[in-house]
Formats: sequence, C-alpha cells, structure tokens
Amino acid sequence: MKIKALTFDLDDTLWDVWPVVERAEALLHDWLMARYPRIPARFSALELRELCDEIAENQPGIAHDRTRLRKEALQLAAGRAGYAEFEVDAAFTVFFTARNAVEPFTEVRPTLERLARRYLLASLSNGNADLRLIGLDDLFAFSLNAIDVGAAKPEVLMFEEARRRLQASPAQIVHVGDDPIHDVQGGLEAGFRTVWVNRAGRDWPGGARADAEISSLTELEAVLATWE
Repeated sequence: MKIKALTFDLDDTLWDVWPVVERAEALLHDWLMARYPRIPARFSALELRELCDEIAENQPGIAHDRTRLRKEALQLAAGRAGYAEFEVDAAFTVFFTARNAVEPFTEVRPTLERLARRYLLASLSNGNADLRLIGLDDLFAFSLNAIDVGAAKPEVLMFEEARRRLQASPAQIVHVGDDPIHDVQGGLEAGFRTVWVNRAGRDWPGGARADAEISSLTELEAVLATWE
C-alpha cells in the first residue's frame, strides 16, 4: 500500500537530547542559587531530576507528563528547603527554554524538507520538546506528545491519534524513531511500518524487529523507495 505519511520521534532521533537536558538542568540550578539558594544547597541538579522519578513512582497517573513532573519536583524541592512561596512557573521556564535549545543533526532539516514534499509529516514524542522553539514546526502537519493524549509510547494511543489526524490506514504510515520499545514496538503494535534510527550502532535488544534500520536520516529516502 502506498505510503501516505511519516511520523517521527524527536529526542535522540532528530537531535542528541541528553547533553541539552543536562545543560538546562545546570542553568536551572544556577537560577535557583541566585533566587532560592536553600534549594540547590540541599539538592544537586541530578537530585532534582530524581525527584521527578520519585513523583512518577508515587503518582503513576501523571508519569507520562514530563512538564508536570518537573514542576511538581521543583515545588517539592522548594517545600523541603523551607520555602512557603516559590515561583515554579518562572523556574520551569528557565529549564524549558534551555531544554529546547537543541541542535538537530545536520541532515535533519534538508531531509525533512524533501520528505515533506511527498508525505505528510507528524511528530510523536514522549518528551515536551517544542518544535516552534526549535524551528522545525513548519515541516510538520502536527505534533503530538504524551501530554496531549494522556499516555506515553509504546502505548498505542499516540499512534492511533496520529492515524486519525492523518486520515490514513496504519499500513500507509511509517514511524521513525530511536527507541526499540517506545518507537519500534509501539509502532508495530499500532500496525505502522517502523524504521529504527540506530546512530550509535547498538545491537538489537530483542523482540520484534523494525522493518528497517538506518544510522542516519540520509538513508531514509532509499528505504522508503523500496516500499513504494
């Protein structure tokens, strides 16, 4: 069946995310030091991140919502540090702005520009990256994240919502992503064809394999050509 649309994961598929997250956490830590010094005196940047995991474990119903987890972690840290009042939205904005200061891999924009002439493109992310801030939103018909649908990949809800918006059958959609579970397993369970982006040359961890494997988006067009 002719391919109508491509869906893309974002973090670690279109850019390397963890150095950016660590830099954003460091900037947030500095901001807190200047305004609420008892928080960074008690919590390192890593420990603030670990509070997100603590909240997710205690409140599994919000575990998919990384924005809410980060805000609640900051609020919890402020309370434990003895602050009755805390500018949580301002603190989160510092983190969120820096978290979106990513550098897409060099081939990403030119490849997406070519693909957008032939297919509908959509992004499906468990994270809270904002394509408008990153400067790629003009290439996508829409973007979905776990907050939008109330569940993270590999749950099928995000894939099903994408299919509905794209007005396509699962067999007409190819999902492209770096995570064997979230992207490959999730996409396959939704009936999509899948492409595993394996930039680091990792071994396949097991389970149902992707329909194709690439090390860079430059290889994607050749893969799609074999399916047309």
